[in-house]
Amino acid sequence: MNLPNKLTILRIILVPVFMGFMLAIPKNTAFVTVSLVVFIIASLTDTLDGYIARKNNLITNFGKLMDPLADKMLTTAAYLGLLSMGRASCWAIMLILTREFIVSGVRLVAAGDGTVIAASVWGKVKTIFQMVSIIAAFLVMYPICPEETGVFLTNILVWISAVITVISGADYVIKNFEVFKEAK
Repeated sequence: MNLPNKLTILRIILVPVFMGFMLAIPKNTAFVTVSLVVFIIASLTDTLDGYIARKNNLITNFGKLMDPLADKMLTTAAYLGLLSMGRASCWAIMLILTREFIVSGVRLVAAGDGTVIAASVWGKVKTIFQMVSIIAAFLVMYPICPEETGVFLTNILVWISAVITVISGADYVIKNFEVFKEAK
């Protein structure tokens, strides 16, 4: 197994660690800090695995399939955590999750026919914005502003993420529509 794929697996392993600290004591600054650091490290593995894979020609079908899945696991965990803490809109999270399930379904149908669909530019933009918005949502949990302001700012970021996520999902389905037509 090559290094980029190991970094993808590390990101998957970090998801429950991140969730554990995020939800253990949600308003405890130390736990928020640890969960934020774990999330940032996990997010950086996404950048690093892609860079190493492209630079060293280590792109694999495993990476094409599992890298976006690892991203979805990480961001979904974060959004569900924010939702459970009352810091994010249920509707925005539902839009994000619906897109993720649809795109994952398209990928699974394609994989069943022997085709691996790599992430699109919109998918990469979506992932970057989601990760940045989640980091920002954690930063406003610190006692630097009133909680209501933090929740308001987090919701704005989550809704922007939801819009970008829906756009990227539509782009993904349109560009891969033949997967549905050719599905057996």
